[in-house]
Amino acid sequence: MKKVVIGLSGGVDSSVAAYLLKEQGYDVIGLFMKNWHDDSVTISDECPWLEDSNDALIVAEKLGIPFQTVDLSEVYKERIVDYMFNEYERGRTPNPDVLCNREIKFDVFLKIALDLGADYVATGHYCRRKSFFQEDGKEIFRLLSGVDQNKDQSYFLCQLSQEQLSKTLFPIGELTKPEVRRIAAEHNLITADKKDSQGLCFIGKVRLPEFLQQKLKPKEGMIIEVPKDSVHFKNGLGHFANKAEELAHFSEKPKYTLEDGEVVGQHPGAHYFTIGQRKGLDVGGTKEPLFVLDTDVETNTIYTGQGKNHPGLYRRTLFVKDAELHWVRQDLTLSLDETMEVNARIRYRQPLQKATLYRVEGGLYVDFMEKQSAITEGQFVAWYQGEELLGSGVIS
Repeated sequence: MKKVVIGLSGGVDSSVAAYLLKEQGYDVIGLFMKNWHDDSVTISDECPWLEDSNDALIVAEKLGIPFQTVDLSEVYKERIVDYMFNEYERGRTPNPDVLCNREIKFDVFLKIALDLGADYVATGHYCRRKSFFQEDGKEIFRLLSGVDQNKDQSYFLCQLSQEQLSKTLFPIGELTKPEVRRIAAEHNLITADKKDSQGLCFIGKVRLPEFLQQKLKPKEGMIIEVPKDSVHFKNGLGHFANKAEELAHFSEKPKYTLEDGEVVGQHPGAHYFTIGQRKGLDVGGTKEPLFVLDTDVETNTIYTGQGKNHPGLYRRTLFVKDAELHWVRQDLTLSLDETMEVNARIRYRQPLQKATLYRVEGGLYVDFMEKQSAITEGQFVAWYQGEELLGSGVIS
């Protein structure tokens, strides 16, 4: 009998995943990951991880599977939290959920599972894994989007490797969320009606600004409003010596200075804000809402523009450096000067957008057919062909 260790989070998705594995005849062990107990950074007044671990324990008892809690807080702080603070301090916006999957669930947690003699780890993600054999007999694993397009979580797994996929099962990937809840209710699982967690990955119900403010100290600075007719915004095709020059031109984001607009307010620290953000600016009296166009952590200045159609929010092209480029399908890696037609997204739940990948010296351009709003440094771009996620990278 194959042994599977499942990450039981105390939510309905992992509960039903555990139930399905047991029904399929696997020897199942439930593990709850405790990822935080640093008193220097308060997560919330309540203690959600305790409540979640209790729910996970009750589900494991109901299913008749062994259960234990593993404390990963030290490595979580080192690999996720410290990285996040560092990125925000640099004026970038990291994605903790993508990092948590790459660094914790499918690395540290996977190793713990294999040490327990497991053949696989399993999670409650809405995505699917399939495979095929090449002519030389090598098995290639494919990461596919979940059947439920409203819940598809393949984007969060965009940094997984062939090795990690080979050891992973996604039991609910063929189901919709309503079907998952129905199965949970039919089998009297305590998590059947439990709301989905909105907090940081495995930390709990914490609001990101509150979390950041405990490590990154407030520092008052100016909010500048940049008019829509600023000379910075790139239009038209222009004349370029080659494609690489054109892509470099359109991937470059505008560089603003204080002279480009007028002061319209104060903010508590540029490192708390991200491109495209509307909430938290607290500036009234504008015809349309203000959106963050750029943050400058060096001068502690935020540049904003009126309306979600402000040209400063839009760019056609982005760049991923070699060091931050990742192919799930390593067999499809582009060589220098090669291109690939794909569909891509720059954030979770964004509808897929037509784009072309261009491999150049030093990295990869993702050139969208239509300009994209709020391309943000530090976030991940992921690219697909059909329902398969092929690769991803950190936006420079």
